[in-house]
Amino acid sequence: MTDSKYFTTTKKGEIFELKAELNSDKKEKKKEAVKKVIASMTVGKDVSALFPDVVNCMQTDNLELKKLVYLYLMNYAKSQPDMAIMAVNTFVKDCEDPNPLIRALAVRTMGCIRVDKITEYLCEPLRKCLKDEDPYVRKTAAVCVAKLHDINAQLVEDQGFLDTLKDLISDSNPMVVANAVAALSEIAESHPSSNLLDLNPQSINKLLTALNECTEWGQIFILDCLANYMPKDDREAQSICERVTPRLSHANSAVVLSAVKVLMKFMEMLSKDLDYYGTLLKKLAPPLVTLLSAEPELQYVALRNINLIVQKRPEILKHEMKVFFVKYNDPIYVKLEKLDIMIRLASQANIAQVLAELKEYATEVDVDFVRKAVRAIGRCAIKVEQSAERCVSTLLDLIQTKVNYVVQEAIVVIKDIFRKYPNKYESVIATLCENLDSLDEPEARAAMIWIVGEYAERIDNADELLESFLEGFHDESTQVQLQLLTAIVKLFLKKPTETQELVQQVLSLATQDSDNPDLRDRGYIYWRLLSTDPVAAKEVVLAEKPLISEETDLIEPTLLDELICYIGTLASVYHKPPSAFVEGSRGVVHKSLPPRTGSSESAESPDTAPSGVQAAEQPAVIPTQGDLLGDLLNLDLGPPVSGPPIATSSVQMGAVDLLGGGLDSLMGGGGSSFAPAPSTAMPTNLGAPLGSGLGDLFDLTGGVGTLSGSYVAPKTVWLPAMKAKGLEISGTFSRQVGSISMDLVLMNKALQVMSDFAIQFNRNSFGLAPAAPLQVHAPLAPNQSVEISLPLNTVGSVMKMDPLNNLQVAVKNNIDVFYFSTLYPLHILFVEDGKMERQMFLATWKDIPNENEAQFQIKDCSLNADAVSSKLQGSNIFTIAKRNVEGQDMLYQSLKLTNGIWVLAELRIQPSNPSFTLSLKCRAPEVSQYVYQAYETILKTKVLPQPVLLFSSLFPPEEAGQDPCACLLSFPPRNQPPGISLRPRGPENGAGAPSPAGLGRAEEGRGVPASPSIPVAMCV
Repeated sequence: MTDSKYFTTTKKGEIFELKAELNSDKKEKKKEAVKKVIASMTVGKDVSALFPDVVNCMQTDNLELKKLVYLYLMNYAKSQPDMAIMAVNTFVKDCEDPNPLIRALAVRTMGCIRVDKITEYLCEPLRKCLKDEDPYVRKTAAVCVAKLHDINAQLVEDQGFLDTLKDLISDSNPMVVANAVAALSEIAESHPSSNLLDLNPQSINKLLTALNECTEWGQIFILDCLANYMPKDDREAQSICERVTPRLSHANSAVVLSAVKVLMKFMEMLSKDLDYYGTLLKKLAPPLVTLLSAEPELQYVALRNINLIVQKRPEILKHEMKVFFVKYNDPIYVKLEKLDIMIRLASQANIAQVLAELKEYATEVDVDFVRKAVRAIGRCAIKVEQSAERCVSTLLDLIQTKVNYVVQEAIVVIKDIFRKYPNKYESVIATLCENLDSLDEPEARAAMIWIVGEYAERIDNADELLESFLEGFHDESTQVQLQLLTAIVKLFLKKPTETQELVQQVLSLATQDSDNPDLRDRGYIYWRLLSTDPVAAKEVVLAEKPLISEETDLIEPTLLDELICYIGTLASVYHKPPSAFVEGSRGVVHKSLPPRTGSSESAESPDTAPSGVQAAEQPAVIPTQGDLLGDLLNLDLGPPVSGPPIATSSVQMGAVDLLGGGLDSLMGGGGSSFAPAPSTAMPTNLGAPLGSGLGDLFDLTGGVGTLSGSYVAPKTVWLPAMKAKGLEISGTFSRQVGSISMDLVLMNKALQVMSDFAIQFNRNSFGLAPAAPLQVHAPLAPNQSVEISLPLNTVGSVMKMDPLNNLQVAVKNNIDVFYFSTLYPLHILFVEDGKMERQMFLATWKDIPNENEAQFQIKDCSLNADAVSSKLQGSNIFTIAKRNVEGQDMLYQSLKLTNGIWVLAELRIQPSNPSFTLSLKCRAPEVSQYVYQAYETILKTKVLPQPVLLFSSLFPPEEAGQDPCACLLSFPPRNQPPGISLRPRGPENGAGAPSPAGLGRAEEGRGVPASPSIPVAMCV
């Protein structure tokens, strides 16, 4: 008879009955009662009221009853911690029971009861069980150490359990070894800095011996541990591979993938010339193929792992193309993954076979799958040049089917083929144009517009085709609008006499009638180019396009190496490192493959430098705080000694491939659109008029056009008069044109004259020190004040302060020496050369450990992304890139401190949300809090708007001979009321007096000429 009867009862008021049965003298009745209690607990009924009665049942020799009681205890001990202590004596007694099953059961249950009071009593029984004569008890106790460590890590270390656990790795029983490895690995993950698994050749040999005899899950623990080991040379790596290879034939797919992970990692150390290397490649293929005969869910996990393996070593499966052919009954997620792997394995040898398959797939009924199949044909054409003609022919056949979504996908991929093989397959353009009316998807419409604009000289009615798109310009997506704008400008540069009205129309639509800043900016830039230098416009717009790469969706190399180390885990399924999806991922260790034998990469640590070469010091906030009062009292208040500026240290990049791409989404790899931020280099001539020459908003190398300067906080009282015998000091800090200054107001509120002023700083975190004496030229009479700007440098003595931006100051005059401390805003230390190159930014962001990332919320800030970027740039926080993801603006920014520390930032701005999310990454994470404070201060402070100079107006044909820059528009930023004035640039601005006829009219409220006209003569 089964136990299902216990779950079918619907009686009410049974708690009282159960209580009576639990206290029965009959053992059988007592056991039945406990089963009923467990059944009630399992279906969600609250039976905690029976706690004391169930605990009384622990005193029994019946193993089944004891297990049931322990199960009840584990469930309710947390809610009844005081009553749970009643069971402690029984636990301790059971840990000394002659039956090993009861000993193991007792120690396992005590480890599962997460109550602090009980953990104190667990130590002695656990210590005995770790050295128990029975291996079953030892293996259970090993896991219990990991559980106890999770509850109270300090207790485990103090009791010496970690050392006992390390000793168990040498145990004679393989299951004890496996559990000891599992426990140590679990503890090591939560404490990455601790070197718990100190593996050496001797311990590795013991693990490999245990590998053959333990259970499948034990094998997985040991294989994962082996994958973290770094062999000392290629011979040891080969030896380990030889002993791990038999695991490839295991029935459990998890064991197979763990073995593949070890082999893939250690193969890096083997020379490709070795016979064993070739043998190993052949041995890896069959187990991977076998995984594809499992159920669909396992197939998908296997395919995601195979996708990584194929990207790293395509030679492993190059002869196994057929196993990736799609079956009719495969789920869509398996079909798409197989399709992706087919493209990665496509080569000249098998391309005919692949294309035949893909053409069949394109006639399937599943729309998503058909789209992917059509795109796959295009990818084959780009990857295997010899197949390009056959691929184009196949795509044309598919277009003739007139199936709407097939036609649109085909046009998108043909556009890529044109990019890869220019002047080769353009004969198909006529066929593409026939299907113009059927295109309704933005990507397909944009692709077709690009083709028409790029090959306008070959299409007789290109202007009519583009004009047909222009009729519904405002209804198109941004992608189509941008492409249409560029295509019409290309057409104008190729056929200027026929398309003047068309280009005027599109420029007007893009700049006057559009609210999209990207579209408006591109329209302004084209307008400026066409009006000032048509030759330059041709060079820019009609420049030769770089050939697109063969594989655009490959995982970035350093990320791929890391993911190979996570084969068989969730990271290999998501194709993301654990730090990207594990919540609170401070404990996640960054893994990488060992350096390849014989490669140019050095196997040495990047921290070690060859003899005779001085290693670049890592910028850091240096020593610890000492006796600060003593330091200040011993200050020499004579004139400061000036010194040369400190050379900023370079950022240590480790072994990151700077050209590898990294952060695919930033490079435009994802589905989001990417817009590079305008250059933000500081102008070399800060005194020059902002509107001189072309140095305004549309100077393509000049940045945003305004120079607002760094934010300066209002002055506050630092030293009250009552504490300084009548001397009151107030002040603030500022940074202007690369110079830091302390702006002071000294006020004499005493009854006597003050003179002989001097100032000195204590050692501080960034070495701030006066760069000149404190000069008060005349004695300070009573009730008089004087304003002084004291220049500062950063060559003083360095000591880490708490808080980091604390500055302790001593001021001396003829009366006494006075001491005070103040906090300086960190943005005064942001240097002007803090704009990092984009590739360097990507590589640095990836290279900085994830535990160094800090996230903050900036609340109640209503600025848009452009205003934020402009405002921060004034304080030397530079925007490297901007992109939009699902309606959210993302700004990627960098800044550099005076001591060479780089701080990288990601600022997320939701247009409708006044709260911004700021993520900071830095090699000195203690700086992040103060950088966040600087962000908050700068963004929340209102700055008076300044006029911004915009682009030159465009002239009607009769004025074509005139200086195109003769007229400038001046208007305030968007938040100012409309009212634009046109003003000619007179001789004082470096231009000749303009003719009144040369002045256009501006639409009220916009900085755009109302009816521009581009002279044909300028473009011929």
